[in-house]
Amino acid sequence: MLERLTGHEDPYPVYEAIRAKGAISEEGGLYVTTSYAVCNKILRDRRFGVRFLDSSLPAMTSLGLQPTSFLEADPPDHTRLRRLAAPAFSPKMIDSYRPRVEKIAESLLDNDSMDLVQDFATPLPVMVISDLLGIPESDTRSFAEFGMRAASGSPLGGTYQRIIELFERLIHERRRQPGDDVISSLVAAEDERKLTPDELMGTLLLLLLAGFETTVNLIGNGTMAFLDHPEQWELLKSDPDLAPAAVEEVLRWAPPVHYTGRVAHEAVPDLHRRMRRDDGIFLILAAANRDPEVYPDPNRFDITRAQQPEHLAFSSGIHYCLGASLARMEGDVVFRALARKWPRITQTAAATFRESTTIRGFASFPVSRS
Repeated sequence: MLERLTGHEDPYPVYEAIRAKGAISEEGGLYVTTSYAVCNKILRDRRFGVRFLDSSLPAMTSLGLQPTSFLEADPPDHTRLRRLAAPAFSPKMIDSYRPRVEKIAESLLDNDSMDLVQDFATPLPVMVISDLLGIPESDTRSFAEFGMRAASGSPLGGTYQRIIELFERLIHERRRQPGDDVISSLVAAEDERKLTPDELMGTLLLLLLAGFETTVNLIGNGTMAFLDHPEQWELLKSDPDLAPAAVEEVLRWAPPVHYTGRVAHEAVPDLHRRMRRDDGIFLILAAANRDPEVYPDPNRFDITRAQQPEHLAFSSGIHYCLGASLARMEGDVVFRALARKWPRITQTAAATFRESTTIRGFASFPVSRS
C-alpha cells in the first residue's frame, strides 16, 4: 500500500486505511504501525535498534550516505558520537544564534515576490548552519544543493564529491588553525582519538542535513497550512506570541519526515506475538501525529490546540533530533517575521512537491507580499 504513494499525493487516506487494520499490521512483508503509543514505545525501547544484529543497515533506516552517521548507529557508538556533536545545539548556543536568524529573515523578506522555498526557506537555515559549521559563504550553494538532493532521494551526482572535498579541505585547515566552530571541535576530538576519520566525516554530513532540512520543510509546510487556514493566519498576526505554538502544530499536522524504521533485537511478544529478532517495523510518524486516541479532532490545524503529548516529528528516545531546538527557534523567528512583514502573503502559482515520500515538502512555492 505504501509503495503507491508519490510525493504529489495526499498520504493521509492511505495512513488511515493502515490504521484501520490495527495498532501493528503487515504490509508487503514488513510490520507497520500508525499508532502514537506504539511508535513512541518502540522509539524509546532499547530492545529495538536501527541496525540488524549482524550490524548491516536496513534500507528503511539508511540516509544513503557514505560514510554513515550516528543517526544510523546503535549504542554504544551512537551515544559516543552524539555526545561529541551535542554542544553545538545546547540552549545557550541556540540563544546565541537567534539574532543572526532574525537578521537573515528580515533581509530575505525585503522583496515583493519570491519562491518561498528557493529564495527564503532554503537560504535562511543554510546560512545559519554554515556559520555553525564554519562553511565559507562561497561554498553554501553546493551545501544547499547537496542537502536538498540527499534528503529527497535525488541522484547526488558530483554534488556529493564536492561536499566531501569541501569538508576534507576544512578539516585540514582547522587542524592547522582551529576556530570556534563545530568542525574545529570535532577535529580536536579526532586528534584525541574520540572518533575515527570516517566518523568525523559522517557526523559532518549528518549535521549538514539536520541543520537545515527540517527547517526548510517546516517553513514551506507551515506557510501552506496558513494559506489553507486563513483564520489561523489571522490568529497569528493578531498575537505573534502564538508563533512557538504554531511551530509545534505545523510539525504535528504537516511534519517534514513521515517515516522511520526500527529493527527488533529480540522477540517482543508484548508488542506483537509474531515479531522476532531482526524483524523490521516501519513507523509512520506522520500518522502517529494524527492519532485520534491522542489528539482530539486530529486532522484539524489549530495553533491554539491545548497542550498534548509531544508530537513525533523529531522522533523520540535516543535518536531524538539533535537539531530540534534550532529548527524550533528558526520556525518561531520565521513565522513572526512573515506575519509582520508579509501579512497579506498570497500564493501566485502552483506549488510543486519534492520527489520523495519519506520527506514531505515543497520544491517550489511562488508567493507575493500582497
